[in-house]
Amino acid sequence: MAGSKTEVPQGTLDMLVLRTLQHLGPTHGWGIARRIEQVAEDALKMNQGTLYPALVRLEQRGWIKSAWGVSDHNRRARFYQITARGSKQLQVEEERWDRIAGIIARIRQPFPEEGAP
Repeated sequence: MAGSKTEVPQGTLDMLVLRTLQHLGPTHGWGIARRIEQVAEDALKMNQGTLYPALVRLEQRGWIKSAWGVSDHNRRARFYQITARGSKQLQVEEERWDRIAGIIARIRQPFPEEGAP
C-alpha cells in the first residue's frame, strides 16, 4: 500500500499538535493540519473531524489558547498557540512516546534462540 495515507495513531495527535504549535507559533487549524501532513511528507492523513475536537480538548486542558484573527486569505479564523502548561505537557508526551517507541523497537528485534549462548 505504498503511497496511501496513514491515520494518525491514537494518542499521538495531542503531541503532534503541541509540537507543531511550538514550532510555528500561532496557527489556525487548517494550517496545523497542513503542516503535520507536510512534515510527514503526506504520509499521514489529518482528519478535520478529529483535529478540531482535539483543539477544543487541548484548550480546555489549558495546553493551548486561541484567539480570532485573519488568515492569509483574508478570512476570519481561530488561531491557536501553545501555553507554558502545553510546553510542559509536550515534554511529557514526547518522553512517553520515546519510551513506547523504544519498547516496540526492542520487541520487533528477532528473539534469541532458546539455549543459544
